[in-house]
Amino acid sequence: MAHSELVLHVVASTGLAPETAARLVADVIAYFGETAEQFVRRRHAELRRRHMGNASIWPVIAAELAQRRVMAPQLSERQLRRIVYG
Repeated sequence: MAHSELVLHVVASTGLAPETAARLVADVIAYFGETAEQFVRRRHAELRRRHMGNASIWPVIAAELAQRRVMAPQLSERQLRRIVYG
């Protein structure tokens, strides 16, 4: 089971059944597993379906993206070293 430690934590802290907790964890991880690019594309399409124009959409997306956790980009070993050592 993926993320079994987190599932056990959710079961212990909420009293949910293990199957329900596993489904909840999977849903949350999938939701926050979007990259920034995927989030922007999805939100843009959603807001366009609400008949919003781009001039109104970009500030909304920028504000939402600033508050949202998104999947980290894949980093090379060199990039990781630069983060640590500068």
